[in-house]
Amino acid sequence: MEENLLKFITCGSVDDGKSTLIGHMLYDAKLLFADQEKALELDSKVGSREGKIDYSLLLDGLMAEREQGITIDVAYRYFSTERRSFIVADTPGHEEYTRNMAVGASFASLAVILVDASQGVLVQTRRHARICSLMGIRHFVFAVNKMDLVHYDQMKFKKIEKDIKILMAEFDYGTLKIIPVSATEGDNITVKSAKMPWYTKETLLAYLEEIDVKEKDEWKGFSMPVQRVCRPNHNFRGFQGQISSGEIAVGDTITVMPSRESAKVTNIFQGDVPVEKSGSGQAVTIQLDTEIDVSRGCILEKDYELSVGNMLAASILWMDDSRLVSGRIFWLKIGTQLIPATVMNIKYKIDVNSGAEVYADAIFKNEIAFCEISVGSNIVFDKFENNRELGSLILIDRVTNMTSACGVVMYPLTRGGNITWHNMDITKEMRENAMEQKSATIWMTGLSGAGKSTLANEVEKRLFAMGKHTMILDGDNVRMGLNKNLGFAENDRIENIRRIAEVSKLMNDAGLLVLTSFISPYRMDRRNAKEIIGQNFVEVYVSTPLEECEKRDVKGLYQKARKGQIANFTGISGKYEEPENPDIVVDTSKHSLDECVEIILEGLKPYLS
Repeated sequence: MEENLLKFITCGSVDDGKSTLIGHMLYDAKLLFADQEKALELDSKVGSREGKIDYSLLLDGLMAEREQGITIDVAYRYFSTERRSFIVADTPGHEEYTRNMAVGASFASLAVILVDASQGVLVQTRRHARICSLMGIRHFVFAVNKMDLVHYDQMKFKKIEKDIKILMAEFDYGTLKIIPVSATEGDNITVKSAKMPWYTKETLLAYLEEIDVKEKDEWKGFSMPVQRVCRPNHNFRGFQGQISSGEIAVGDTITVMPSRESAKVTNIFQGDVPVEKSGSGQAVTIQLDTEIDVSRGCILEKDYELSVGNMLAASILWMDDSRLVSGRIFWLKIGTQLIPATVMNIKYKIDVNSGAEVYADAIFKNEIAFCEISVGSNIVFDKFENNRELGSLILIDRVTNMTSACGVVMYPLTRGGNITWHNMDITKEMRENAMEQKSATIWMTGLSGAGKSTLANEVEKRLFAMGKHTMILDGDNVRMGLNKNLGFAENDRIENIRRIAEVSKLMNDAGLLVLTSFISPYRMDRRNAKEIIGQNFVEVYVSTPLEECEKRDVKGLYQKARKGQIANFTGISGKYEEPENPDIVVDTSKHSLDECVEIILEGLKPYLS
């Protein structure tokens, strides 16, 4: 059954007739129950076709879709003919719902892309073809729809056919078919059209019934991401997951990645049925002869040279409303692995029309970009062209848990695999004991002029008098040296804070109490700094109001910002996001300097003993 199942999507520009085409196919092929057919005929009487059957209603089930005559969410339909079984995902055409279309593309082996014969190849047609290719679809059918509106003109079809072939020339596809159809009238969908005698090839349904989309993966070794460890009792320990590639048999020796420990397979179960061997696409439970450490996220492999590393290059489709800039941190999911990752560098974005590589320092919603990603620790992966499951990824926003991007691994970055962390004999704890203190980073954040540097200086003097070992990292001072190459745009601010966090962590490892004085306006950046530094991160919010900061204006910066002479100035032309749960809060407009210092020292007591 699985081998004869075709998973495909319909996509294309707005109002190209995607839902109508699939609806007409189901209707003509007698694939509807009697009550569905009757309901369709009744619904169509109040539809948008003046009483004629509106086939799109079979797919567009949401009220908003029916009211507006558009597709918003992905609609899945399962149907079978005598020759084949199908699952079709009808996806929206609006640019606003591109992420929905990408979700549909991620499951499919074939794409049916509709093109309006009266309009030809549009920007959204190009975008959808590009996304389908990005998501690994290698079989394409272009249905040139609404041929009835151009009076079934063969020359019109030939011109669009030529444009489609030019578009597809830049993609690495397996098969390409271009069929003239009319979704509303039924031409060339299930029955050959008498109105287009010049088209002598098969109908859309006949083509879908015959096409072979099976991947040729005989060369691939066995790989399976572990989804779950099954331990119903103390006598049974099995590792469950879906086989990504290759075959496995009882008696085979497998390797667990990334630990590279080996064991022999003693039992394989499909469901609760024991089998001698199993292959790609099957959900299995595997038992081993040795009690080795295997958990969710590990990969079982045999005769398959997978990549293990912490840096990779990827093509991604950005789906978030906020823009992407270098330095942002996400959860990265590949297979069953979930791990923190940073978009280190945006190399370029893709022009939807031409396919050209365009320089970009920020990526906006629905844009496709090529970027370099750094991962918190070693993960197991492969190029997408080799393994769809271990080569596809998503980036998840760490605050909202929304999917911000989907993409594919292009290749590993070898410089990440050439670096190894060296553990030294003298540890952080030994240095702390010698200094009789616990290391920490006291991260002072607030508007320019709030009093951060003054406070940091005074707190350090008090700590020094107490015999503590300290270091101050001041925003201006650091920008004169370590970060002198950074500006004040969002991506530069992100990188500025990342570098400071890394330096602070190194100083904490040396046993020092580090005081930082940075505006650090974004919550996400401060959260990332905390993750880099660890639990010994103390956030001090110097909450002095903007009005008071502007009155002080020691450097004259607010005055220049008000005149438009300084761009991206926090509090005026740039935003400041107040901390949500700071460890310590001080307001230098309400308390004296000594009082503020006492408040901070009181909060630092756990680190001073």
